[in-house]
Amino acid sequence: MEIRPLEPGELDATRDLRTRAFGPCSQEEWERALRFNRAAVEAGRQFAVFDGGRVVASGRLHDMTQWWHGRAVPMAGVSAVAVAPEERGRGLGRMLMAHLLERCAAFGHPLSMLYPATTRLYRSLGWEHAGAQHEIDIPAEALRGIAAERVPVRRAGTADAAEVAAVIRRVHEGAGDCGPIGWADANWRVLLADENDFSYLADDGFLTFRWADGNAALEVARLVAASERTLRALWAIVGSGSSTAPTVHACVGPMDAALWLPAEREVDHVRRVQWMLRVVDAPAAIEARGYPAGVGVEVPLLIDDPQRPSNSGHWLLSVADGRGRLERSAPHPDAVRLGPRGLAALYAGVPVATLRRSGLLQGGDAGALTAPFAATPFSLDHF
Repeated sequence: MEIRPLEPGELDATRDLRTRAFGPCSQEEWERALRFNRAAVEAGRQFAVFDGGRVVASGRLHDMTQWWHGRAVPMAGVSAVAVAPEERGRGLGRMLMAHLLERCAAFGHPLSMLYPATTRLYRSLGWEHAGAQHEIDIPAEALRGIAAERVPVRRAGTADAAEVAAVIRRVHEGAGDCGPIGWADANWRVLLADENDFSYLADDGFLTFRWADGNAALEVARLVAASERTLRALWAIVGSGSSTAPTVHACVGPMDAALWLPAEREVDHVRRVQWMLRVVDAPAAIEARGYPAGVGVEVPLLIDDPQRPSNSGHWLLSVADGRGRLERSAPHPDAVRLGPRGLAALYAGVPVATLRRSGLLQGGDAGALTAPFAATPFSLDHF
């Protein structure tokens, strides 16, 4: 068996594998995937396991950022992990994921995120549930009633990729968001070229929606805004379709301000798709993350990470003035003990009490860890 990056001309070898793993893929869908993933392939981020000359497994590492308390942390998004059905049960998935984990480190990503098709494999290598993508159903009539001022808004296209990325970045930074990801401009050019999506750009906000359910509903893939004025204006655009589409499926954060705008809100129908996080480089991940202002703690940690030995050992975690540090220290008898799964869940804001009861954290006085890592992580993207 050999694992290596695919060359751009070899990507077609994964189409049959993708179809057998995830279902039929039309020519249009395949060509769009080729355009969207071209940058990853050209950067040597599309990997395959070869048995002789045959591709038996594959996976991809996207070059992304992920916001944590308003700071963008470099992150590898693991996607398109597939093993040929006739080869399953031989350990190829674990072999591939162990290789991808090492490549995450080699590319300089402190974090890695993925949407799991199966949890057991990823947990065995240190990924843990951290947040979710939330889609909520909202009556379009409730949105139509949102009072909104006129705000300069224009249609966005491929030429606006850099501006769209910059506006989204400013919104997430200003809000101190945890979990949303940032795409490169090249990816945004592909996303903005989709003729089925309708995108609108304001100075401090961005909206993308499409028709769904046979044109009986609207699907909001992303609506972010830094001000109430722009938030209302963009949701008013969505609500203006209420005469045709009585329902809106909206991908939003669980505490999105939009959920407090409609006059009526009684029962939320929410679909959650869980994602998992992995801390690849513990000191770099701690330093890159944002933390609440006014929180100051020092807590000794003992980390045991068999897959990433450089994360293992005794550490002193310090947080002050919105910044964090993880430095090597002498052994401490009351150190808080964590494995990679516990570290990932703590990083994502899972409460310390939950981590203790689930066995992901032991020992020490871990209560001080609650305030600096408090978060409600979410994602607006599936990849």
